Amino acid sequence: MENEASVVQFQKVVGTRYVLTGERSTERFRKGYRSGFGEAICVIKPGTLLELWQVLKICVTSDLVVIMQAANTGLTEGSTPNGRYDRGAVIISTLRIDTIHLLDNGKQVVCMPGSTLYDLENQLRPYERQPHSVLGSSCIGASVIGGVCNNSGGSLVERGPSYTELSVFAQITENGELQLVNNIGLELGSDPETILKSLDTLDLSSVNQQQTDKKASDNEYSKIVRDVDADTPARYNADQRCLHEASGCAGKLVVFAARLDTYPKNESEKVFYIGTNHLEDLTEIRRTILSEFNTLPVSGEYMHRDIIDITEKYGKDTVLMINMFGTQRLPTFFALKNAIDTRLNKIKIFSNITDKLLQQLAKLWPNILPNQLREYQNKYEHHLILKMHDEGIDEANKFLDHFFSDRTGDY
Repeated sequence: MENEASVVQFQKVVGTRYVLTGERSTERFRKGYRSGFGEAICVIKPGTLLELWQVLKICVTSDLVVIMQAANTGLTEGSTPNGRYDRGAVIISTLRIDTIHLLDNGKQVVCMPGSTLYDLENQLRPYERQPHSVLGSSCIGASVIGGVCNNSGGSLVERGPSYTELSVFAQITENGELQLVNNIGLELGSDPETILKSLDTLDLSSVNQQQTDKKASDNEYSKIVRDVDADTPARYNADQRCLHEASGCAGKLVVFAARLDTYPKNESEKVFYIGTNHLEDLTEIRRTILSEFNTLPVSGEYMHRDIIDITEKYGKDTVLMINMFGTQRLPTFFALKNAIDTRLNKIKIFSNITDKLLQQLAKLWPNILPNQLREYQNKYEHHLILKMHDEGIDEANKFLDHFFSDRTGDY
């Protein structure tokens, strides 16, 4: 009965249409992108930050578990329920709150909780700038705030983890009270309702920006990653250096907005594909590039040769869709796919039917993997995808030419 009363309250705040209660209608929100599944009383889809705040107040009063969710592309089950809890749980989907504001000609951005990397990348394109993570570095349709909350960017060498000290967030105090904190560096008011109304209707031309020395990116990471002889790795889970309020909070806080640095687009980029049968070769390459190159890599990804077979079997359909329709249609496609799966997964023989069907159809298409990639797979066990930019391209060319002049590997 208490849960039913809470649902009624949620409906009064966001509207009946935006409170999903049925098992079928909530399934795609309760099921993870890769794994994870659990129970929830309902899925709430607020349309403004003020509605989100009002929903949170009901959750705290009703002692409900709150699971924040944006694009639901997480791979570690962090944005979905996990089984059954000792009290009621609700999922709050933020996708309707997706506004992005540009500051100083795009040098910084203020992102709302439902904003995606795809939209951010598009908005920055006219300014010749790009976000911390670009589309494809993680999952298609991933949210900006989700990346901040999880310090995303594991393959990024030059930029490191997603990080900011400028945000607006809600937390539960030691007294069990809901508290809104404005540390975004903008004068938005003094009480929660005023602050959130100001954010909902944000006009940066009329808002005072506070003087602050707080960071909107991890601008020290490039120094840390170059210290190849350090006792600790450059990146690891729960690194205290990267845990600050919204950054790395992993769902322990509710983030209403985050202010982030953006980056100039590189003038040129080049991907080097490296193959070797000796892991120590990759270790030497890593140490040399990090400690001696003037320009750090954009990113680096290690692959074992078996990944190529896995990719051909399970990723060919996605690559074909990107080639045919472009990345802009993929979020819509995956939303449709999830809706179909939700309806058919109840029938055992139709479980994961869309994935299986797409993979079978992709088999009918000619091979899309370059022959050289197959040659590398046959010759080398260990593979490294190294992305360099600008002056780093020439540095990498010269180094790799010399490095493999007396070794069995190649690039």
